[in-house]
Amino acid sequence: MKKLVGNKIITYICNIKLNVMPTIISIFGLRFFFYVGDHLPVHIHVQNADGEAKFEVSDEIKLIYNRGLKNKDLHLAESIVEENKDLIKTEWNKNQI
Repeated sequence: MKKLVGNKIITYICNIKLNVMPTIISIFGLRFFFYVGDHLPVHIHVQNADGEAKFEVSDEIKLIYNRGLKNKDLHLAESIVEENKDLIKTEWNKNQI
C-alpha cells in the first residue's frame, strides 16, 4: 500500500475539499448545489441538461450569470431559490470549511 507524502497530501486534501458539491434541492430536472469552501457571498448553482446559472442568495435573490438555461427554467429556478433561501443559507453555513 502506497502512502501519499509531502505536497501530494496537501494536493489530495485540497482536491477533496474543492470538489465536494452537495445537492441541496433536485426538482423538475433542476439541480441546486454549491461548492464546499466556496467564496462569499452565499450563492447557489443551478444546473439542468441545457446549462447552468448562479444566483446570489441574500435578502434579495440576484442572478449572477446564466449559461444556457431557458427563460422558463431560469424563472422557475429563481422562484425555487426564493422559496428555499433559508435552507440554502443554513446548508451553506454548515458546509463551509
